[in-house]
Amino acid sequence: MTRARAAAPVIATLTLNPAVDLSAVVDRLEPERKLRCHDLRRDPGGGGINVARVIRRLGGQAVAAFVAGGVGGERLRALLATERVPVAVVPTQAETRENFTAHDLATGQEYRFVMPGAPLRTAEQRSVMVLLKGLTPAPEILVLSGSLPPDFPLAVHERLIRQARRAGVRLVLDASGQALTAGLAAGVWLVKPNLRELEDLCGRPLPDLASRLAACREIIAAGGAAMVALSLGREGALLVTAERAWRARPLDIVPVSTIGAGDSFLAGLVWALGRGLAPPEALRWAVATASATLLAPGTSLCRRADVLRLRRTVTVEAVG
Repeated sequence: MTRARAAAPVIATLTLNPAVDLSAVVDRLEPERKLRCHDLRRDPGGGGINVARVIRRLGGQAVAAFVAGGVGGERLRALLATERVPVAVVPTQAETRENFTAHDLATGQEYRFVMPGAPLRTAEQRSVMVLLKGLTPAPEILVLSGSLPPDFPLAVHERLIRQARRAGVRLVLDASGQALTAGLAAGVWLVKPNLRELEDLCGRPLPDLASRLAACREIIAAGGAAMVALSLGREGALLVTAERAWRARPLDIVPVSTIGAGDSFLAGLVWALGRGLAPPEALRWAVATASATLLAPGTSLCRRADVLRLRRTVTVEAVG
């Protein structure tokens, strides 16, 4: 039996600063006037939660672990129940945040209003550690994705990663700034920065393929990650290991919404790698999944039918 046909690994995601994402359409955004909204929808939000939602749509299963409190937290749980995403929740005293996105029909522009969320108390931080230790069945892959709550200790973030590594879990990290630096210091299996995040991490511009490959391999050589998936927006994406590298060309798509495209990319990649697919084929799934999300309105994320259709059109080439 090939690995691709073996039992799928147990995947969990962790979202420390989740949200309920509210999106609406307005005919024209103008100051001072009352703006009549229509086509309202609410969706579960936060990096790891989006990854779990998309993995389910691809035919897999991932447990979404997150913190939640108040009416917003109850709404988040209910939305995930509607999508039949299994959850593991740490209750918090603070209310779960709600983000807002407005799509301006007159210009086609999208305006995203992201709330900061609430700090986690020390006891709640400890509860997250306990929750992850107690997940049954224990995850083989854990995706840490999304922003950290305000004032969240980076040392705790690093301990979460080291705890999972000691348990033999393959860690996937999608973070930025100091959280990215701390995560790489602990060491992960796969990291997914975008170009701006990688340039900030390296402290220099990365204007071409050679410089980007070199930066990715610096992370790998330092023990920060075994693989680097670099999302490049309209330039496509790279997947880099110590020995090989592949580039996926972007698809010619006019985006309806960009919300969740990065999370969808990561979901497609993790789902495919977990099934045992070769890295270039996993990259093809990742780009198709992200592209399908670009076709979806607001915060709704991809449709499986679009992913399957677009996957056939993704071009992947070896570049190193």
